[in-house]
Amino acid sequence: MKRYLLILAALMTVSTTTAAARNPRKTTRTARLEAAERTADSLRAVTARQAALIDSLQNLAAALDDELYTEESVTPQIDTRTPEEIAADSVADMRRRMERKEIHSTFETDDLAVIDTLSSGNDALYVVLFGDNSWKYVRNREVAKDSTIFEKYWDTKSLFPYSSVTKANIPESVVVTLVDSTSGFHYPYKGAVNPRGKFGLRRGRRHQGVDLPLKMRDTVYATFSGRVRISQSVRGYGNLIIIRHDNGLETYYGHLSERLVEPNQWVEAGEIIGLGGSTGRSTGPHLHFETRYYGQSFDPERLIDFKRGILNREVFLLKRSFLSIYSNAGQDFDDEEANEKQDKQEAAERAAMRYHKIRSGDTLGHLAVKYGTTVKKICALNGIKPTTILRIGRTLRVR
Repeated sequence: MKRYLLILAALMTVSTTTAAARNPRKTTRTARLEAAERTADSLRAVTARQAALIDSLQNLAAALDDELYTEESVTPQIDTRTPEEIAADSVADMRRRMERKEIHSTFETDDLAVIDTLSSGNDALYVVLFGDNSWKYVRNREVAKDSTIFEKYWDTKSLFPYSSVTKANIPESVVVTLVDSTSGFHYPYKGAVNPRGKFGLRRGRRHQGVDLPLKMRDTVYATFSGRVRISQSVRGYGNLIIIRHDNGLETYYGHLSERLVEPNQWVEAGEIIGLGGSTGRSTGPHLHFETRYYGQSFDPERLIDFKRGILNREVFLLKRSFLSIYSNAGQDFDDEEANEKQDKQEAAERAAMRYHKIRSGDTLGHLAVKYGTTVKKICALNGIKPTTILRIGRTLRVR
Protein backbone atom coordinates (compact mmCIF):
# COMPACT_ATOMS: atom_id res chain seq x y z
CA MET A 1 0.00 0.00 0.00
CA LYS A 2 2.89 2.39 0.76
CA ARG A 3 4.20 1.75 -2.71
CA TYR A 4 0.86 2.85 -4.25
CA LEU A 5 0.81 5.99 -2.10
CA LEU A 6 4.28 6.90 -3.37
CA ILE A 7 3.16 6.29 -6.96
CA LEU A 8 0.05 8.42 -6.40
CA ALA A 9 2.15 11.21 -4.92
CA ALA A 10 4.53 11.11 -7.86
CA LEU A 11 1.69 11.20 -10.41
CA MET A 12 0.03 14.16 -8.69
CA THR A 13 3.34 16.03 -8.57
CA VAL A 14 3.85 15.46 -12.32
CA SER A 15 0.27 16.56 -13.08
CA THR A 16 0.73 19.81 -11.12
CA THR A 17 4.07 20.55 -12.76
CA THR A 18 2.56 20.00 -16.22
CA ALA A 19 -0.40 22.26 -15.49
CA ALA A 20 1.94 25.04 -14.34
CA ALA A 21 4.03 24.70 -17.49
CA ARG A 22 0.91 25.29 -19.61
CA ASN A 23 0.27 28.65 -17.88
CA PRO A 24 3.07 31.08 -18.83
CA ARG A 25 1.70 33.85 -16.61
CA LYS A 26 2.65 32.02 -13.38
CA THR A 27 6.38 32.41 -13.77
CA THR A 28 7.24 34.30 -10.63
CA ARG A 29 8.91 32.68 -7.67
CA THR A 30 5.86 33.45 -5.51
CA ALA A 31 3.54 31.58 -7.89
CA ARG A 32 5.81 28.55 -7.88
CA LEU A 33 5.94 28.52 -4.06
CA GLU A 34 2.14 28.79 -3.84
CA ALA A 35 1.74 25.91 -6.32
CA ALA A 36 4.18 23.79 -4.36
CA GLU A 37 2.35 24.49 -1.09
CA ARG A 38 -1.03 23.59 -2.64
CA THR A 39 0.45 20.35 -3.98
CA ALA A 40 1.86 19.51 -0.57
CA ASP A 41 -1.52 20.18 1.09
CA SER A 42 -3.26 18.00 -1.48
CA LEU A 43 -0.80 15.17 -0.97
CA ARG A 44 -1.12 15.42 2.81
CA ALA A 45 -4.92 15.23 2.51
CA VAL A 46 -4.78 12.19 0.21
CA THR A 47 -2.25 10.50 2.46
CA ALA A 48 -4.41 11.16 5.51
CA ARG A 49 -7.49 9.67 3.83
CA GLN A 50 -5.57 6.60 2.70
CA ALA A 51 -4.06 6.17 6.19
CA ALA A 52 -7.51 6.43 7.76
CA LEU A 53 -8.85 3.80 5.36
CA ILE A 54 -5.95 1.48 6.14
CA ASP A 55 -6.45 1.99 9.88
CA SER A 56 -10.15 1.19 9.63
CA LEU A 57 -9.48 -1.98 7.67
CA GLN A 58 -6.76 -3.03 10.10
CA ASN A 59 -9.06 -2.36 13.06
CA LEU A 60 -11.80 -4.41 11.45
CA ALA A 61 -9.41 -7.30 10.83
CA ALA A 62 -8.13 -7.11 14.42
CA ALA A 63 -11.66 -7.08 15.77
CA LEU A 64 -12.53 -10.18 13.77
CA ASP A 65 -9.34 -11.91 14.92
CA ASP A 66 -10.12 -11.08 18.56
CA GLU A 67 -13.73 -12.23 18.08
CA LEU A 68 -14.96 -8.83 19.18
CA TYR A 69 -17.86 -9.32 16.79
CA THR A 70 -20.33 -11.67 18.42
CA GLU A 71 -23.32 -13.41 16.92
CA GLU A 72 -25.47 -10.67 18.41
CA SER A 73 -23.49 -7.84 16.78
CA VAL A 74 -23.21 -9.46 13.34
CA THR A 75 -26.33 -10.89 11.74
CA PRO A 76 -25.48 -13.36 8.96
CA GLN A 77 -27.21 -12.81 5.63
CA ILE A 78 -29.33 -15.91 5.05
CA ASP A 79 -30.98 -16.52 1.71
CA THR A 80 -34.57 -17.28 2.62
CA ARG A 81 -35.71 -17.92 -0.96
CA THR A 82 -37.03 -21.33 -1.93
CA PRO A 83 -35.20 -23.35 -4.64
CA GLU A 84 -38.05 -22.50 -7.00
CA GLU A 85 -37.68 -18.76 -6.30
CA ILE A 86 -33.89 -18.94 -6.80
CA ALA A 87 -34.39 -20.72 -10.11
CA ALA A 88 -37.02 -18.19 -11.21
CA ASP A 89 -34.71 -15.28 -10.31
CA SER A 90 -31.87 -16.89 -12.28
CA VAL A 91 -34.10 -17.29 -15.33
CA ALA A 92 -35.29 -13.69 -15.02
CA ASP A 93 -31.70 -12.46 -14.78
CA MET A 94 -30.72 -14.45 -17.86
CA ARG A 95 -33.65 -13.03 -19.80
CA ARG A 96 -32.57 -9.50 -18.85
CA ARG A 97 -29.06 -10.23 -20.11
CA MET A 98 -30.46 -11.57 -23.37
CA GLU A 99 -32.43 -8.39 -24.02
CA ARG A 100 -31.21 -6.18 -26.84
CA LYS A 101 -28.99 -3.33 -25.60
CA GLU A 102 -26.05 -1.21 -26.67
CA ILE A 103 -22.66 -2.43 -25.43
CA HIS A 104 -19.84 -0.16 -26.55
CA SER A 105 -16.26 -1.20 -27.22
CA THR A 106 -13.84 -1.59 -24.34
CA PHE A 107 -11.03 0.97 -24.20
CA GLU A 108 -7.93 0.23 -26.25
CA THR A 109 -4.84 -0.69 -24.25
CA ASP A 110 -2.17 -1.04 -26.95
CA ASP A 111 -0.74 2.43 -26.28
CA LEU A 112 -1.23 2.36 -22.49
CA ALA A 113 1.60 1.63 -20.07
CA VAL A 114 0.86 -1.04 -17.47
CA ILE A 115 1.67 0.35 -14.01
CA ASP A 116 1.02 -2.78 -11.99
CA THR A 117 -0.88 -6.04 -11.68
CA LEU A 118 -2.91 -6.69 -8.54
CA SER A 119 -4.43 -9.80 -7.05
CA SER A 120 -8.22 -9.91 -7.00
CA GLY A 121 -8.35 -12.54 -4.27
CA ASN A 122 -9.07 -15.15 -6.93
CA ASP A 123 -6.06 -16.92 -8.44
CA ALA A 124 -7.81 -17.16 -11.80
CA LEU A 125 -8.37 -13.40 -12.01
CA TYR A 126 -6.19 -10.35 -11.56
CA VAL A 127 -6.49 -6.58 -11.99
CA VAL A 128 -4.30 -4.61 -14.40
CA LEU A 129 -3.66 -0.90 -13.69
CA PHE A 130 -2.83 1.38 -16.65
CA GLY A 131 -0.98 4.69 -16.81
CA ASP A 132 -4.15 6.74 -17.47
CA ASN A 133 -5.68 5.58 -14.14
CA SER A 134 -7.93 3.04 -15.90
CA TRP A 135 -8.04 -0.64 -14.98
CA LYS A 136 -9.57 -3.92 -16.10
CA TYR A 137 -10.01 -7.51 -14.97
CA VAL A 138 -7.87 -10.06 -16.80
CA ARG A 139 -8.12 -13.82 -16.44
CA ASN A 140 -5.00 -15.73 -15.43
CA ARG A 141 -4.72 -18.21 -18.27
CA GLU A 142 -2.25 -20.38 -16.37
CA VAL A 143 -4.98 -21.04 -13.82
CA ALA A 144 -8.23 -20.60 -15.75
CA LYS A 145 -7.62 -23.33 -18.30
CA ASP A 146 -10.49 -24.91 -20.19
CA SER A 147 -9.48 -28.11 -21.96
CA THR A 148 -12.92 -28.34 -23.56
CA ILE A 149 -12.56 -25.04 -25.40
CA PHE A 150 -8.84 -24.68 -26.07
CA GLU A 151 -7.74 -28.30 -26.48
CA LYS A 152 -10.58 -30.24 -28.08
CA TYR A 153 -10.63 -29.74 -31.87
CA TRP A 154 -7.59 -27.48 -31.48
CA ASP A 155 -5.54 -27.31 -34.70
CA THR A 156 -3.22 -24.44 -35.64
CA LYS A 157 -2.79 -25.60 -39.25
CA SER A 158 -6.12 -26.92 -40.47
CA LEU A 159 -8.83 -24.38 -41.22
CA PHE A 160 -11.62 -26.83 -40.36
CA PRO A 161 -10.85 -29.32 -37.54
CA TYR A 162 -14.56 -30.09 -36.99
CA SER A 163 -15.01 -32.84 -39.61
CA SER A 164 -16.62 -35.09 -36.99
CA VAL A 165 -19.18 -32.44 -35.99
CA THR A 166 -22.31 -31.94 -38.05
CA LYS A 167 -25.07 -29.42 -37.67
CA ALA A 168 -27.29 -32.20 -36.32
CA ASN A 169 -24.83 -32.72 -33.42
CA ILE A 170 -25.43 -29.16 -32.19
CA PRO A 171 -28.32 -28.56 -29.74
CA GLU A 172 -31.48 -26.79 -30.90
CA SER A 173 -30.30 -23.69 -29.00
CA VAL A 174 -27.16 -22.72 -27.10
CA VAL A 175 -26.82 -19.91 -24.55
CA VAL A 176 -23.62 -18.01 -25.43
CA THR A 177 -22.25 -15.45 -22.97
CA LEU A 178 -20.63 -12.71 -25.05
CA VAL A 179 -19.46 -10.34 -22.30
CA ASP A 180 -19.42 -10.30 -18.51
CA SER A 181 -17.45 -8.53 -15.76
CA THR A 182 -14.22 -10.28 -16.78
CA SER A 183 -14.50 -10.16 -20.56
CA GLY A 184 -15.08 -7.34 -23.01
CA PHE A 185 -15.98 -6.54 -26.61
CA HIS A 186 -14.44 -4.43 -29.34
CA TYR A 187 -15.64 -4.00 -32.91
CA PRO A 188 -13.28 -5.70 -35.40
CA TYR A 189 -13.62 -2.70 -37.70
CA LYS A 190 -16.14 0.12 -37.47
CA GLY A 191 -18.02 0.72 -40.70
CA ALA A 192 -21.21 -0.21 -42.52
CA VAL A 193 -21.38 -3.65 -44.10
CA ASN A 194 -21.15 -3.59 -47.89
CA PRO A 195 -24.75 -4.14 -49.08
CA ARG A 196 -23.45 -6.69 -51.59
CA GLY A 197 -21.27 -8.33 -48.93
CA LYS A 198 -23.86 -9.40 -46.39
CA PHE A 199 -24.22 -12.89 -44.93
CA GLY A 200 -26.49 -15.21 -46.89
CA LEU A 201 -27.34 -16.33 -50.40
CA ARG A 202 -26.96 -13.95 -53.33
CA ARG A 203 -27.87 -15.15 -56.80
CA GLY A 204 -27.81 -18.63 -55.27
CA ARG A 205 -24.18 -18.19 -54.18
CA ARG A 206 -23.13 -18.49 -50.54
CA HIS A 207 -21.49 -15.75 -48.51
CA GLN A 208 -20.59 -17.03 -45.04
CA GLY A 209 -19.46 -13.74 -43.49
CA VAL A 210 -19.79 -9.99 -43.95
CA ASP A 211 -17.56 -7.62 -45.91
CA LEU A 212 -16.48 -4.40 -44.19
CA PRO A 213 -14.94 -1.88 -46.63
CA LEU A 214 -11.74 -0.36 -45.26
CA LYS A 215 -8.55 1.32 -46.42
CA MET A 216 -5.25 -0.48 -46.83
CA ARG A 217 -3.53 -1.00 -43.46
CA ASP A 218 -6.49 0.18 -41.38
CA THR A 219 -6.42 -1.26 -37.85
CA VAL A 220 -8.28 -4.54 -37.19
CA TYR A 221 -9.10 -5.55 -33.59
CA ALA A 222 -9.85 -8.76 -31.70
CA THR A 223 -13.62 -8.79 -31.18
CA PHE A 224 -13.57 -10.82 -27.94
CA SER A 225 -10.76 -12.18 -25.79
CA GLY A 226 -9.45 -15.54 -26.91
CA ARG A 227 -6.61 -17.67 -28.23
CA VAL A 228 -5.32 -17.44 -31.79
CA ARG A 229 -5.86 -20.77 -33.56
CA ILE A 230 -4.89 -19.78 -37.11
CA SER A 231 -2.53 -17.04 -38.31
CA GLN A 232 -1.37 -17.85 -41.81
CA SER A 233 -1.97 -17.28 -45.50
CA VAL A 234 -4.92 -19.38 -46.68
CA ARG A 235 -6.13 -19.85 -50.25
CA GLY A 236 -8.93 -17.42 -50.96
CA TYR A 237 -8.79 -15.73 -47.55
CA GLY A 238 -5.26 -14.40 -48.04
CA ASN A 239 -3.78 -13.43 -44.68
CA LEU A 240 -6.25 -14.96 -42.22
CA ILE A 241 -6.55 -14.90 -38.43
CA ILE A 242 -8.96 -17.18 -36.55
CA ILE A 243 -9.50 -16.59 -32.82
CA ARG A 244 -11.32 -19.06 -30.58
CA HIS A 245 -13.10 -17.51 -27.61
CA ASP A 246 -14.07 -18.73 -24.13
CA ASN A 247 -17.68 -19.16 -25.20
CA GLY A 248 -16.78 -21.58 -28.02
CA LEU A 249 -17.27 -19.11 -30.85
CA GLU A 250 -14.57 -18.50 -33.45
CA THR A 251 -14.11 -15.24 -35.35
CA TYR A 252 -12.41 -15.05 -38.77
CA TYR A 253 -10.51 -12.00 -40.09
CA GLY A 254 -9.62 -12.35 -43.79
CA HIS A 255 -7.76 -10.47 -46.57
CA LEU A 256 -5.40 -8.76 -44.09
CA SER A 257 -2.30 -7.02 -45.42
CA GLU A 258 -0.40 -7.96 -42.26
CA ARG A 259 -0.88 -10.40 -39.36
CA LEU A 260 0.38 -9.20 -35.96
CA VAL A 261 -0.35 -12.29 -33.82
CA GLU A 262 0.82 -15.90 -33.80
CA PRO A 263 -0.93 -19.27 -33.21
CA ASN A 264 -1.56 -20.13 -29.53
CA GLN A 265 -1.13 -16.46 -28.52
CA TRP A 266 -3.71 -15.11 -26.08
CA VAL A 267 -5.29 -11.79 -27.10
CA GLU A 268 -7.64 -9.49 -25.24
CA ALA A 269 -10.73 -7.84 -26.73
CA GLY A 270 -9.61 -4.62 -28.41
CA GLU A 271 -6.05 -5.79 -29.03
CA ILE A 272 -4.72 -4.95 -32.51
CA ILE A 273 -4.30 -8.24 -34.39
CA GLY A 274 -3.72 -7.14 -37.98
CA LEU A 275 -3.97 -4.50 -40.69
CA GLY A 276 -6.62 -4.31 -43.39
CA GLY A 277 -5.78 -5.30 -46.94
CA SER A 278 -6.81 -7.10 -50.11
CA THR A 279 -4.85 -10.37 -50.06
CA GLY A 280 -6.19 -13.66 -51.40
CA ARG A 281 -9.18 -13.75 -53.77
CA SER A 282 -10.25 -10.20 -53.00
CA THR A 283 -12.08 -7.65 -55.14
CA GLY A 284 -10.56 -4.68 -53.30
CA PRO A 285 -9.56 -3.63 -49.76
CA HIS A 286 -12.05 -4.98 -47.22
CA LEU A 287 -12.27 -7.14 -44.09
CA HIS A 288 -14.02 -10.46 -44.58
CA PHE A 289 -15.36 -11.22 -41.08
CA GLU A 290 -17.04 -14.46 -40.01
CA THR A 291 -18.56 -15.86 -36.81
CA ARG A 292 -18.71 -19.64 -36.42
CA TYR A 293 -19.73 -22.19 -33.80
CA TYR A 294 -18.06 -25.59 -34.16
CA GLY A 295 -17.29 -24.66 -37.75
CA GLN A 296 -20.90 -23.72 -38.58
CA SER A 297 -21.23 -20.13 -39.79
CA PHE A 298 -23.97 -17.70 -38.79
CA ASP A 299 -24.71 -14.03 -39.51
CA PRO A 300 -22.30 -11.74 -37.56
CA GLU A 301 -24.90 -8.96 -37.72
CA ARG A 302 -26.96 -10.94 -35.21
CA LEU A 303 -24.26 -9.96 -32.71
CA ILE A 304 -22.76 -6.66 -33.86
CA ASP A 305 -23.99 -3.36 -35.27
CA PHE A 306 -20.89 -2.72 -37.38
CA LYS A 307 -21.89 0.77 -38.51
CA ARG A 308 -22.06 2.03 -34.92
CA GLY A 309 -19.47 -0.38 -33.56
CA ILE A 310 -21.63 -1.78 -30.74
CA LEU A 311 -22.55 -5.24 -29.44
CA ASN A 312 -26.28 -5.96 -29.42
CA ARG A 313 -26.55 -7.97 -26.18
CA GLU A 314 -24.59 -9.53 -23.30
CA VAL A 315 -25.92 -13.06 -23.83
CA PHE A 316 -26.88 -14.51 -27.20
CA LEU A 317 -29.30 -17.39 -27.75
CA LEU A 318 -27.71 -19.16 -30.71
CA LYS A 319 -30.35 -21.28 -32.42
CA ARG A 320 -29.39 -24.18 -34.64
CA SER A 321 -31.60 -22.68 -37.35
CA PHE A 322 -29.20 -19.69 -37.50
CA LEU A 323 -26.28 -21.91 -38.48
CA SER A 324 -24.74 -22.75 -41.83
CA ILE A 325 -25.62 -21.68 -45.38
CA TYR A 326 -24.51 -25.23 -46.05
CA SER A 327 -21.32 -24.55 -44.04
CA ASN A 328 -18.10 -26.04 -45.23
CA ALA A 329 -14.44 -25.51 -44.35
CA GLY A 330 -14.56 -21.88 -45.42
CA GLN A 331 -15.86 -19.25 -47.77
CA ASP A 332 -15.77 -20.11 -51.48
CA PHE A 333 -14.28 -16.94 -52.91
CA ASP A 334 -15.08 -18.09 -56.45
CA ASP A 335 -18.66 -17.20 -55.51
CA GLU A 336 -17.56 -13.71 -54.45
CA GLU A 337 -15.69 -13.15 -57.71
CA ALA A 338 -18.61 -14.43 -59.77
CA ASN A 339 -20.96 -12.02 -57.98
CA GLU A 340 -18.50 -9.17 -58.47
CA LYS A 341 -18.21 -9.93 -62.19
CA GLN A 342 -21.98 -10.04 -62.57
CA ASP A 343 -22.34 -6.80 -60.58
CA LYS A 344 -19.97 -5.05 -63.00
CA GLN A 345 -21.79 -6.45 -66.00
CA GLU A 346 -25.17 -5.28 -64.68
CA ALA A 347 -23.70 -1.86 -63.84
CA ALA A 348 -22.37 -1.54 -67.39
CA GLU A 349 -25.78 -2.52 -68.77
CA ARG A 350 -27.50 0.06 -66.59
CA ALA A 351 -25.05 2.72 -67.74
CA ALA A 352 -25.77 1.82 -71.36
CA MET A 353 -29.55 2.07 -70.98
CA ARG A 354 -31.17 4.83 -73.01
CA TYR A 355 -34.72 6.18 -72.78
CA HIS A 356 -36.81 8.37 -75.06
CA LYS A 357 -39.87 10.47 -74.23
CA ILE A 358 -42.46 10.25 -77.02
CA ARG A 359 -43.14 13.47 -78.89
CA SER A 360 -45.52 14.35 -81.70
CA GLY A 361 -44.54 12.55 -84.92
CA ASP A 362 -42.42 9.81 -83.31
CA THR A 363 -42.75 6.28 -84.66
CA LEU A 364 -41.05 3.04 -83.68
CA GLY A 365 -39.23 2.94 -87.00
CA HIS A 366 -37.98 6.48 -86.50
CA LEU A 367 -36.73 5.66 -82.99
CA ALA A 368 -34.99 2.49 -84.20
CA VAL A 369 -33.02 4.46 -86.78
CA LYS A 370 -32.22 7.30 -84.36
CA TYR A 371 -30.79 5.00 -81.65
CA GLY A 372 -29.18 2.39 -83.89
CA THR A 373 -31.44 -0.50 -82.93
CA THR A 374 -34.49 -2.34 -84.30
CA VAL A 375 -38.23 -2.09 -83.80
CA LYS A 376 -38.22 -5.69 -82.56
CA LYS A 377 -35.70 -4.89 -79.80
CA ILE A 378 -37.58 -1.76 -78.71
CA CYS A 379 -40.78 -3.77 -78.46
CA ALA A 380 -39.04 -6.51 -76.44
CA LEU A 381 -37.53 -3.97 -74.02
CA ASN A 382 -40.92 -2.36 -73.36
CA GLY A 383 -43.33 -5.28 -73.70
CA ILE A 384 -45.21 -3.73 -76.61
CA LYS A 385 -46.11 -4.70 -80.19
CA PRO A 386 -45.10 -2.98 -83.44
CA THR A 387 -48.75 -1.91 -83.82
CA THR A 388 -48.93 -0.29 -80.38
CA ILE A 389 -50.05 3.34 -80.56
CA LEU A 390 -47.41 5.64 -79.00
CA ARG A 391 -48.90 8.16 -76.60
CA ILE A 392 -47.22 11.55 -76.38
CA GLY A 393 -45.35 11.89 -73.09
CA ARG A 394 -44.74 8.15 -72.65
CA THR A 395 -41.16 7.08 -71.98
CA LEU A 396 -39.75 4.10 -73.85
CA ARG A 397 -36.47 2.30 -73.29
CA VAL A 398 -34.65 2.28 -76.60
CA ARG A 399 -31.30 0.66 -75.65
